[in-house]
Amino acid sequence: MASSHPTGKFDNSARAYRHIEVRPLAAAMGAEIAGVQARDLSDSAFEEVRDALFRHKMIYFRDQELSHGDQERFSLRFGPFAEDAYTKGVPGHVNVQPVIKAAESKTGWVFGAGWHTDSPFLKDPPAITMLYGVDIPPYGGDTMWANSALAYAMLSDTMKRMLEGLRVHMSMHDVLEAAQEFGAVDDTPVGRLVALKGKELPADLIRKIEGAYHPLVRTHPYSGEKGLYCDTSYAAGIEGLTKAEAKPLLDFLGAHITQPAFTCRLRWAPKTLTLWDNRLCLHQAFNDYDGFRREMYRTTLAGETPV
Repeated sequence: MASSHPTGKFDNSARAYRHIEVRPLAAAMGAEIAGVQARDLSDSAFEEVRDALFRHKMIYFRDQELSHGDQERFSLRFGPFAEDAYTKGVPGHVNVQPVIKAAESKTGWVFGAGWHTDSPFLKDPPAITMLYGVDIPPYGGDTMWANSALAYAMLSDTMKRMLEGLRVHMSMHDVLEAAQEFGAVDDTPVGRLVALKGKELPADLIRKIEGAYHPLVRTHPYSGEKGLYCDTSYAAGIEGLTKAEAKPLLDFLGAHITQPAFTCRLRWAPKTLTLWDNRLCLHQAFNDYDGFRREMYRTTLAGETPV
């Protein structure tokens, strides 16, 4: 498809804040928050961080000294923890989820691969995800995000009218199949899914495969922005349409949202803390760092039923 250039459709420039410095990452989205430690933010500075997150869709901090307890406390300033669909917390910190790939691990599928929004197969998907990098490969292991609000804004008025009122079926089914085909059995989120191959699936996993139906055009509860709520990993169909009818529309939307002009890319470094708003962006991780260890810790914050 032809690439769009969203001049005039989205302003990713930094607002003037009193307590934080914001450095935009790309024209489409993303920004670095500089000059502060996330664990020590005053209430006024935190409100500026929260505003920057909703404005830029993804924000990140460099050189952050965070214990698991610090990450928990900072996370809870945004609201209660979400149900985590894949991972088990670290000892003593049940809501801090380890995302670790060992240097000797070789697998065709890593946690976070493929463009997606986090756990949209839940009735109330997580609103915000936070990821803290501890051990980072010397190269590889980047993460990309795509601005689904900008993607919606770039659609024709006719397409917008056609999408209004449609509901997308979000399911873990295809991700489970891909993990079990390409992944390796190990003590990682993907490895634990692979280990279930050929076994009777637990009721909780069946619930996630059955999934949920959500508006294909979602409205952000705070900013009022509209964004496309679909991806290329979990979107399994559209309510009221046959699979053959839904597939070309979902294929178009998936390619439209993730075109380069709507994205940003982060080169991780040790002690980098990243937050993103799952309501209005997609993300994906790369499996391009065999031979290197990658250690991250994730928290997710509860969201609302999409409308």
